[in-house]
Amino acid sequence: MRKKRVVITGGAGFIGSHMCERLLAEDFSVICLDNLVTGSEDNIRRLFGTKDFRFERRDVSLPIEIAGGVDYVLHCASLASPKDYLNLPIETLKAGSLGTYNSLGLARRKKAVFLLFSTSEIYGDPLVHPQREDYWGHVNPTGLRSCYDESKRFSEALTIAYHRIHKLDTKIVRIFNTYGPRMRRNDGRVVPNFIFSALNSRPLTVYGRGRQTRSFCYIDDLVEGLLRLMFSKINDPVNLGNPHEFTIIELARKILQITGSKSKVVFRRLPADDPRQRRPDIGKAGKLLSWKPTICLREGLERTIAWFKGN
Repeated sequence: MRKKRVVITGGAGFIGSHMCERLLAEDFSVICLDNLVTGSEDNIRRLFGTKDFRFERRDVSLPIEIAGGVDYVLHCASLASPKDYLNLPIETLKAGSLGTYNSLGLARRKKAVFLLFSTSEIYGDPLVHPQREDYWGHVNPTGLRSCYDESKRFSEALTIAYHRIHKLDTKIVRIFNTYGPRMRRNDGRVVPNFIFSALNSRPLTVYGRGRQTRSFCYIDDLVEGLLRLMFSKINDPVNLGNPHEFTIIELARKILQITGSKSKVVFRRLPADDPRQRRPDIGKAGKLLSWKPTICLREGLERTIAWFKGN
């Protein structure tokens, strides 16, 4: 009897690479697809030579063909960092639209379970707090961030259409801010930015007055939630994230404290459409998946900082 087989797009990225490792540990056979625009072979190099792991450099905005049976298709491919999607808006839109279409097509042909990695960004700059899955969001459809927001909103709409029309077993996860080892130093997101600056005695740049809030989920907690959702019978969107909320200035001070850095904090103008607050309501995940984060921000930051120091 063959092992269950998973195709994961964007598998050489931050979240994708951790998911590849966990799936292999759960005794799956894994095919990782990535065009390496933002992913890196360094993230999956330790998996090379593993008999149940295969990497293919591939652009999922083009049709996907995989020989043999496939049991799960996980569509993780995306340009999730503001730095990346602001520089590559068309590629971002293609990953969310054509990439989702092609991944769904593969899942349909293989009669596989499909899991879409969506995002809290579909809520935009929310007028409801915390954000529950039944909130429709407050998004600028033509703003600078729209290439990412709207590509994910479209990908959710297409995924649920395949579920309704083709009876495909689909899952949608809305991922809130996640951090941990393997984030790129030049990622552009706040946690790696602050850590890199603190470790290199550079100023930590805070936008606005740093009063905007975020919640930060450690990667191991997220991967556990993803796995539970993958095996569940849930077809509606599910939030995964840490419900503990911190201001950006609090995060900066915490990283400075842990690293012992003497770096200064400098303030810059708030970017357009930057959300003022972001915190998930994870009641649905708690009730239906028996999931909640277990790693506090300080512990997660300590692990992440240790990884940055060693790499």
